Amino acid sequence: MSLEEIGIKIFAGSASVSFAQKMCDYLDIEMGQAQTIQFSEGNTFVRILERVRDKDVYIVQTIGMRPNDEFMELLFWIDAFRRSSAGSVTAIIPYFSYAKGDKKDEPRVSIRARVCADCLESAGVDRIITMDLHSPQIQGFFKKPVDHLYGMPILCDYILTKRMDNLVVVSPDAGFAKNARKYATKLGASVAIGDKTRSDHSEKAEILEIIGDVRGKNAIIVDDFTISCGTLAETARHLKELGAQRVYACVTHALLRESGLRMLAESCIEELIMTDTVENQAAFDHPKIKVVSAAPLFAKAVDIIHNRDSLSQLF
Repeated sequence: MSLEEIGIKIFAGSASVSFAQKMCDYLDIEMGQAQTIQFSEGNTFVRILERVRDKDVYIVQTIGMRPNDEFMELLFWIDAFRRSSAGSVTAIIPYFSYAKGDKKDEPRVSIRARVCADCLESAGVDRIITMDLHSPQIQGFFKKPVDHLYGMPILCDYILTKRMDNLVVVSPDAGFAKNARKYATKLGASVAIGDKTRSDHSEKAEILEIIGDVRGKNAIIVDDFTISCGTLAETARHLKELGAQRVYACVTHALLRESGLRMLAESCIEELIMTDTVENQAAFDHPKIKVVSAAPLFAKAVDIIHNRDSLSQLF
């Protein structure tokens, strides 16, 4: 019996149409019929175009290039499915940008990730599936289950196909060092760590030094996301100055716009490896970028969850 026959439906928000279609192709099911309209004054309207009563619904919507519009649209989708008597509503959020707002680290600021969690639960979500949260501890902001997937295995699988030797995995800062060690274990590489400082919210970071031996090695800079490519380019420059042979970069989520893509083109990074969690065609078409799809991993997660099995097999 197919997933469709037992009452599962995958729908796409406007930010993740291609991603949701890849998931449906992997599961061999048809994508749910729905419509999103953006009115001229900025309002968003969503409409389900088929019956979903008692079905287990999965709505795929990344929170990436237009986070405020995309998040509001997701809330409207959840509400629409609830009002249409869906049996359950799972939000698949390949990239959850507000995961960066996890703490009150200066006076009079909002803990944005907590606000988002409250909104999703108030709208009626039953479960969240996401990937590589910038701050994994925000899973604790939710009372509903959060399934946290990892991009590292699929990214490493691609790196291994390049058959590079003498590898060093480089974390741009101490905060990502633990994850960098996981990459290094998978790739059989050593680890180096950047000493990064950021003085304000301008998205400009400064790399003070690289801790570890990189001379004569092929370096792979790893991080969870990039917006401006500034940290990656600055780290790559330092690695070259310290004698690294070739420099690659690897991130799960890439939100690069024109200026970031230009910085990548001008940098000494030979290739930026990324997933498709954020639909960013300008980045996908860039000659220095290799895209590895995360959609099959999310599709496997949906299949496992629907069969009430353990997601640990994906890790």
